Amino acid sequence: MANISRRDMLKMSIVGASSLALSSVNANASENEKDIKFDEEWDVVIIGSGFAGLAAGVTAAKRGNKVLVLEKMGRVGGNSVINGGGFAVPNNPLQKKEGVKDSDELFINDCLKAGLNINHLELLQTIAERAKDTFNLTLECGTEYYDKLSHLGGHSVPRTINTKNGSGSGIVHPMVAAFEKIPNTEIRKRTKFDDFILETNKVVGVKVKENYKFDQKLIDDDNENTSGEIKFIKAKKGVILASGGFCNDLFFRQLQDPRLGVNTDTTNHPGATAGGLISALKIGAAPVHLSWIQFGPWACPDEPGFGVGTKFNSGASFRFGISVNPKTGKRYMNELADRKIRSDAMFKVIGDDKNYPINLCDSQVLQHTDPERINKPLKTGILKQFNTLEELAEFYNIPKADFLETVKKYNEFVKNQKDLDFGKPLSLATTKGVNISKPPFYAMRGTPKLHHTMGGVKINTKAQVLDINDNPIPGFYAAGEVTGGTHGASRLGSCAILDCLTFGMIAGENI
Repeated sequence: MANISRRDMLKMSIVGASSLALSSVNANASENEKDIKFDEEWDVVIIGSGFAGLAAGVTAAKRGNKVLVLEKMGRVGGNSVINGGGFAVPNNPLQKKEGVKDSDELFINDCLKAGLNINHLELLQTIAERAKDTFNLTLECGTEYYDKLSHLGGHSVPRTINTKNGSGSGIVHPMVAAFEKIPNTEIRKRTKFDDFILETNKVVGVKVKENYKFDQKLIDDDNENTSGEIKFIKAKKGVILASGGFCNDLFFRQLQDPRLGVNTDTTNHPGATAGGLISALKIGAAPVHLSWIQFGPWACPDEPGFGVGTKFNSGASFRFGISVNPKTGKRYMNELADRKIRSDAMFKVIGDDKNYPINLCDSQVLQHTDPERINKPLKTGILKQFNTLEELAEFYNIPKADFLETVKKYNEFVKNQKDLDFGKPLSLATTKGVNISKPPFYAMRGTPKLHHTMGGVKINTKAQVLDINDNPIPGFYAAGEVTGGTHGASRLGSCAILDCLTFGMIAGENI
């Protein structure tokens, strides 16, 4: 078998992994069934144990299949378990309770606007149409949700439901428990997927390393981590790729966008690398939108990674307060615009001198959002509490008069439910009439962090992976962040859970 180095394969992605490049690699990129002996046999093998992998596992197992889920890390869940727990569900029960009018069309239009209209519409329509089924699947598995809606940036109306524990683990852990209760299922941790096994062009199994120890130092090196014992696992009905995004793959992300150097912080867990995606490209999967990589605008520079600051910014300050430039004391953006618009605006404020914006709100938010969005960041010290606005301005060295005038102006906008400066939606459904007037006041420094890779392999509405000629690769399905097209250039907040769970469920149905 010819050896194709990781770096050689990555070079191909610079030119979009063209059909010529893929055809030259395809014959030697993977193991051939006739050349190996399987160590074990399952109906369905799933690569990844996050939202997509677990939804696929539960759904496939409920249909009587023998299902194995592979996870290379020492714990299940990947990014999903540290996710903020916000789940966009158009036309959900809480919207009806709170008097919010929504529709599939409105949801799709919001996503298209954020995605710069390069979304693959058929995938977007699918997650809208199946949203209720997906939500019900989580309820059946035992997920519990907070009883108030959130309004996240870019959404025309509040449509985000939040897990009761304020984390994606609120979905992952019940789903793991539900999966493991079904006969003939297993989640195998520290088992790294290495390669696909093909019979002609059909995916019939996988090569893995068991007892694998992940070493982040090697993710940008041609030399693969050699820990673990090699095994070959047959998948009689097929393989589902749910390996997630590649925000922590330093080499592959820089290949797509050279600006994303080693000092670019990310919200992702260490194992968010491109190995599964690269293996899919090697066997002919068509790439979509690989260079579109999203920053999340709600992170905090005073803590590493995802942290707890995101809870305050996404659910409190941006919805019920404002973000100001500390040099001017003035607002500079629509705090409920989509992620790309806000991130771009914040980077302009931050500049080369690290002039981090200040995100703030007052105590009224405690009546309308999960109090832990305030309490958790307060405990870590990244969120500050102030008795007066003047005290807040002094602490962050903000021009006091200009800042107080900004707050006064914003409060008038809230009163009239119209933002004349930046067009932030200020309807009562969105802001509940909350202004910035009742102490204590809360504030935090903000910054965008690398969050979501928009691109991946191309799939159809049945979650089948498509080749460069738009034909399904037999025995091969994919779901979640490893796929591309659904969200276009930029994903709206809380749509990842919907996307991952829905297409995971669909893959489990169709395999």
